[in-house]
Amino acid sequence: MADIKVWINAARPRTWPTSVSPVLAATALAWAHEKAHWGIAAICFFFALLAQIASNFGNDYFDYRNGSDKADRIGPRRAVTSGDISPRAMLAATIATLGAACILGCMLIPVGGWWLILAGGIIAVAALAYSAGPYPLSYHGLGDLTVWIFFGLAAVNLSYYVQTLTFDPDVFLCSAAMGLLSVNILIVNNYRDIDDDRAAGKHTTVVLFGRKFARAAYLASGIVALLLVMKFWIAAGIAGFILPLAYLTVHIKNYRDMGKWSGRELNRVLGATARNQLLFTLLFIICIIIAESSSL
Repeated sequence: MADIKVWINAARPRTWPTSVSPVLAATALAWAHEKAHWGIAAICFFFALLAQIASNFGNDYFDYRNGSDKADRIGPRRAVTSGDISPRAMLAATIATLGAACILGCMLIPVGGWWLILAGGIIAVAALAYSAGPYPLSYHGLGDLTVWIFFGLAAVNLSYYVQTLTFDPDVFLCSAAMGLLSVNILIVNNYRDIDDDRAAGKHTTVVLFGRKFARAAYLASGIVALLLVMKFWIAAGIAGFILPLAYLTVHIKNYRDMGKWSGRELNRVLGATARNQLLFTLLFIICIIIAESSSL
């Protein structure tokens, strides 16, 4: 039986900022609107984390089954392909983790209403359909759109809604920004794996449009994300000018590293991009706190 370290690696901790950052941002916005609910926020946090881990487990299993992961892949070690975890155990872990996420999601139904069952069902299906089923989304150029919707629009707006029972246009803009930052993680992953994906018939946007397009999309996504929440930077005064520059400096460095590096070196850019999303989120939260404090 695989040890705990193998399972932690299979859960891909580097990707966790993709799931928890939207919840943190949504909770900060709910707090700014004096409607934050810390217990509900905690449920959203762990629901998002479990959904991400389930998606990672499922991706590991189905990429092995579909033949797109090879033992000599240049990306991080994959548990099933490398033989660390059996396919049967990984499939069971995928179902169990997704089930645990659904149980947490059900705790939000009395708060947000029965329609959340539909929303949760769609999220669960999307987590599996990303790599599985008769038409795996990530194999047909739809991975980026899927990530933008579910790790941006859905994650932020639903996390905000269950705390406030309202939707807000500013929150929507924040969700679009978070989605773009999540997409950047996928862009780097697919940029690194372009040759393997092309050989396996996996038509990611990088395979379809090329590396030059991918780098341009990466740079643009980070800049547009900043602009979408410009209102919040401005509200924080001078800090709202300085803090975004800190993020932008790291983002541009990552963009340049994408052009200089190849193969396994790009794993460093992948990790840096995930950390940069968390950095963006924390700077965004700081600006909200500063803006709210100055208005007292």
